[in-house]
Amino acid sequence: MSEKQQVGSSYWLDTAPDGRHPALTEDLDVDVAVIGAGIAGLCTAWELTRAGRSVAVLEAGRVAAGVTGHTTAKVTALHTLVYDKLRRTRGPEGARLYARSQTEAIERAAGIVGELGIDCEWETRSAYTYARDAARVDELRAEARAAAEAGLPASFVTETGLPFPVAGAVRVTGQAQFHPRKYLLALAADLVERGGHIYEDTAVLGLDEGEPCRLSTTTGAPVRARDVVVATHYPIFDRALLFARLSPRRELVVAGTIPAGQDPDGMFITPDEGIRSVRTAPYDGDRRLLVVTGEHFTPGTGDPRARFEHLTAWATGHFPDLEVTHRWATQDIDPTDTVPMVGPLHPGARHAYVATGFGGWGMSGGMMAGRLLTAQITGEECAWSGLYDPRRLRPAVREAPSFLKTQAKVAGHFVGDRLRPVPPVESLPPGEGAVVRVDGHRLAVYRDDDGSLHAFSARCTHLGCLVAFNGAERAWECPCHGSRFDTDGKVIQGPATKPLEQRDI
Repeated sequence: MSEKQQVGSSYWLDTAPDGRHPALTEDLDVDVAVIGAGIAGLCTAWELTRAGRSVAVLEAGRVAAGVTGHTTAKVTALHTLVYDKLRRTRGPEGARLYARSQTEAIERAAGIVGELGIDCEWETRSAYTYARDAARVDELRAEARAAAEAGLPASFVTETGLPFPVAGAVRVTGQAQFHPRKYLLALAADLVERGGHIYEDTAVLGLDEGEPCRLSTTTGAPVRARDVVVATHYPIFDRALLFARLSPRRELVVAGTIPAGQDPDGMFITPDEGIRSVRTAPYDGDRRLLVVTGEHFTPGTGDPRARFEHLTAWATGHFPDLEVTHRWATQDIDPTDTVPMVGPLHPGARHAYVATGFGGWGMSGGMMAGRLLTAQITGEECAWSGLYDPRRLRPAVREAPSFLKTQAKVAGHFVGDRLRPVPPVESLPPGEGAVVRVDGHRLAVYRDDDGSLHAFSARCTHLGCLVAFNGAERAWECPCHGSRFDTDGKVIQGPATKPLEQRDI
């Protein structure tokens, strides 16, 4: 694996403008502060600006460069196998509200593309959930029926454009795919033009839910806002035990070009084979970009390098003319009760909101969240507020086994990872890292390409689980809640907000 492939270069980041926004340096007063400049945060901020609110977006890194900049960018209401389950757990009306909310979000985005004239490679495609195992055909038929009853243009089919036969598939027509960063940069530019503020390199450290709310930041400049939206993918504040209802999942992405004539003409996903997701994107007149996703795993576990090889072998095995140009990884957050959490941050919240738990479908989910949160903040009615309400209890109780399984996994890492055997520091080759024991303390030690050692406490600064090294991306990862740190100990991804504590070795 090349150095470029190791660090996880995203095609979307490589092929979009690199416009920057300043860091916050002065005290700020606004109607709404949005924490996070991914798709959920920017869509919310843009909608609020359109609704006449003064808005500031606070981003720890760069706009649309985190999870959103590493997505596969399918904009669809077909979320693998969700509607038959929703029909059973939320009732037919719950499934209809889910389908309607996601579909209206997609329609809204298509309208914005036309209104603003955004060149983001927006393409209409059919979405498919397929299986190659005949034993899953009944499950697919049930999903097709449930999706159709929920209002989607869904049907069961046995033929697709994939270069291999399938036992069956759910097809939903009229879905979309796009270049996510180009879309969001255009939204950000329009937001600023309309008087909104965007601040990059400005991480939020604390939230005081007063009237107004007060945010503390790494730049030292405070922000006061009547309302605050936490749109950091995994919430950096946990005031309703949301951490106990969310599970991080990392997935790998392989992308490259294929002849245009080999385009399977659709967006495909299967829950089998460690999950395999396939779509294409415009590249040039003769070739299309093929994007293949899969090999999902908990951050900080397993060997991502071997997983990259498995995914590449699958992609090139089915698309022999594929010329791989990019490999990167993305991270998803799964809720224990299936439905994303969008609404008040906790039961007592009056002016704090959250958007999280999109389960791998953050494009349509983030667009939906922007409209839902705007309605709640501006006092409008929204038919699906109850469906996505983070304060919901009955669905969480109904799916208690998933909740308990998530907590058991976290407890297993918190205790079991401390019992793992550790290698000696001397055994670390350049470019590798490991948790080692020094004077009775577990340290996260990385040896750079020049041979120098960089040591930190191995305790994640979020809740104290031990991190592990991801050699493919050269990052420290927490398996409990998905926080990630670079080899200098700096936060790459939350919920952690503080860097790993440096140690001498």
